[in-house]
Amino acid sequence: MKNIVQRTVWPLWGCLVLWACGLQGAERSELKLWPRGLPADAKPVDADRAAKLKAKNTIEAIAYVDEPTLTLYPPPKSKANGCAVVVCPGGGYNMLAWKKEGLEIAEWFNSFGVFAAVLKYRVPRRDPKRIHWEPLQDAQRAIRVVRHHAQQWRIDPNRVGVLGFSAGGHLTIMTGTHWNEKTYERVDEADDLSCRPDFLIPIYAAYLGDGYDDSRCELGSLARVTPKTPPTFLAVTWDDRARGAQAALLFVELKKAGVPAELHVFTRGGHGYALRPCPHPVASQWPKLCRLWMESEGWLRSAEK
Repeated sequence: MKNIVQRTVWPLWGCLVLWACGLQGAERSELKLWPRGLPADAKPVDADRAAKLKAKNTIEAIAYVDEPTLTLYPPPKSKANGCAVVVCPGGGYNMLAWKKEGLEIAEWFNSFGVFAAVLKYRVPRRDPKRIHWEPLQDAQRAIRVVRHHAQQWRIDPNRVGVLGFSAGGHLTIMTGTHWNEKTYERVDEADDLSCRPDFLIPIYAAYLGDGYDDSRCELGSLARVTPKTPPTFLAVTWDDRARGAQAALLFVELKKAGVPAELHVFTRGGHGYALRPCPHPVASQWPKLCRLWMESEGWLRSAEK
């Protein structure tokens, strides 16, 4: 995978280098989110621990990220419909299931014309009291960067969604319920754009209880649903701790707020299967149902329409 980013002025390389790579329908590229350095409140990881974690990084699982990026998957031009999704792999906010819940999902989105940007957000946890905070900074910045490049990447800035699994599902919900919360200081013109996603797709989302608790049938205070929360598709299983109940409670809050939503709670299937074979075949239907939801809600309409 080619890293196209050079340490130079953001507006210049952000425009020229990606075009030089022939991004549309061609080479996949990795784009740094913070060309001028991490936000001022970024918490460092001890150097010895960071080195040990970095040595564990593989294509399947990434244990350490200190330089967040977007890995860009443009769909074939013949299929592209203008929709884009920021993909947030799970991993307990301690690692990223990079291939299973990131790259494979991007390829799946490409198969039906969606531009995918896989978010490599900061792990492991920096702040035990706010384990989602620095990943949320990365996610907000990612949404803005995608919108900033909308014309260049031939996507509709009004059809930019977020999908995530487990901790990435929690992060997805945080992007939709905290989009009006300022988490970092302006970096460049991309930050003049909205970080509110147009739609959310949290799959077996974790940590929705107070104190990031998955064991109780409750919805925590971080899930601040309002009428401006984006339309949401949720999929989870009954046997995945209390996550099915928490998703149902979130669905109730979405209904109260008048936010269009769809919820699938499958009886069995557990956790962490993504697109791979699931212990229960019914839960494996979530990708088909998700695509149908995206079609029915208009997110996949042709770019020309």
